[in-house]
Amino acid sequence: MPGPVIVFQDAGVKYCADTCEPLKAAAASGKLALAGWSRGSYPGRRLPPNDLRELRSVGVWDARWAQGWGLDLHCNEGIELTYVSRGSVAFEVDRRTWALRQGQFTVTRPWQFHRVGDPHITPCRLIWIILDVQVRRPNQPWLWPPWLLFSARDRERLTRLLSHNEEPVWEADEPTARAFENLADLLEAPALDGARMKLRINELFLEVRECLERRQIVLRKEFSSSRRVVELFLDRLAQHLDQPWTLATMAAKCGLSRSSFASYCLELTNASPIAYLARVRMEAALAMLRAPEAPSITRIALACGFNSSQYFATRFKRRFGCRPSEWRQRP
Repeated sequence: MPGPVIVFQDAGVKYCADTCEPLKAAAASGKLALAGWSRGSYPGRRLPPNDLRELRSVGVWDARWAQGWGLDLHCNEGIELTYVSRGSVAFEVDRRTWALRQGQFTVTRPWQFHRVGDPHITPCRLIWIILDVQVRRPNQPWLWPPWLLFSARDRERLTRLLSHNEEPVWEADEPTARAFENLADLLEAPALDGARMKLRINELFLEVRECLERRQIVLRKEFSSSRRVVELFLDRLAQHLDQPWTLATMAAKCGLSRSSFASYCLELTNASPIAYLARVRMEAALAMLRAPEAPSITRIALACGFNSSQYFATRFKRRFGCRPSEWRQRP
């Protein structure tokens, strides 16, 4: 049976951790080999409740032939590192796509929507880890596990490397590739070796930090700013129009005061939050009305966040000079 779905962000909109059901089904049917440890709905054997609490999932899959499944767009409740040990696979994050090849690794932050497969999985061996650092938005402080044996300065540097840059795909150098493989070696053991697991995770994040350091990447502080949080929220607002948004709930979703949120919204869209929300709702309604197999006016109204079809029709006529049903009948 599927494990419980984990709601890891709940401020107006609930985001759920990927349940990886297609991956579980593929492993159960023998289409691939799967080994790992996890919590919640992630695949793998269950991690102990009182150890490695911040570790959400660590695993490796080995697909020797093309698969008829993929992992759809989702977020995770932690920082995710994924390494292509063999083969290649399609990857998408924030509407950008890659054909990942052997020797590349990805860094996905908790607020980044991503998918694996286009839409299906090609032959590949993937190693991954999801570690919860208690962030759900870019402007929150990262809290690393106490068993991550970095000095305060080194933790701060690692945090900046991962939060002040949004590049998701990197070439692994030899030490980083070896650290991923060392971690995967632990996953086949019949029992969890907690001490070694912690050491291997420490080794991996150390090598990732040094790998990124050697790339001499340009860090941009604005990627972890409140402005960036608002920018991401507004960019994804069209996916959640059925929510009863107000200025207060939109600001709370971003962890900001109403005045700060309104100021950033005006700066980014040249509109107040409520005016921008109305614009996005109407644009979404127009797109649905123009669809070849458009749903009913009532379904469109409710899906776009209008309380009733009558209110939607009134707002629509005020904006376009005709009722939605009349617009739909236009050639």
